[in-house]
Amino acid sequence: MEKLRPQRLGHLVLAVRDIHASVKFYTEIMGLQVSDWISDQMVFLRAGTDHHDLALSQIPKDSPDINDLPRYTRPGMEHFSYLVEDRAEMDRTAEVLQAHGVEIVRGIGKHGPGENLFLVFKDPDGNNVEVYCEMTQITPESNYRPKVWERNIDSFDQYRFKHFVVPPPQAVIDAKTNKKS
Repeated sequence: MEKLRPQRLGHLVLAVRDIHASVKFYTEIMGLQVSDWISDQMVFLRAGTDHHDLALSQIPKDSPDINDLPRYTRPGMEHFSYLVEDRAEMDRTAEVLQAHGVEIVRGIGKHGPGENLFLVFKDPDGNNVEVYCEMTQITPESNYRPKVWERNIDSFDQYRFKHFVVPPPQAVIDAKTNKKS
């Protein structure tokens, strides 16, 4: 059977208890730069030219500190990612995953912040793994200015699920229709 063809480790998304304390730590102590925010619920940080190599996601303030995969209401990793070459490789990746019976969680989509294409799937332990491509590059010459995206479908998937190979997550559908699950 065919295998995936990752080029390199990409970014990591962490769920955090206090996003503002975490941003202060990662910018003032680690030296990362803010690329963008989604409301006050998610922030994208970079050390190099990729739009983000670390993203932080605010967990609900009332979340218990338990191991609760896959709801991600405790601090820790939400997903890590690998870069693939292009959209054609992303499509091939979805086919390979399906042929191997791997659970696909979300995608193929296009995020707002970073403009990258994404496909997220589960490893054998239930960890979210993402492959992505076409991420915005930020150089000193680009004069990039961070912005705050609304927390809506466009920040999650600019394609609006048109290219998803699985049904979109219920939480995203509920947010789109302003319903609570």
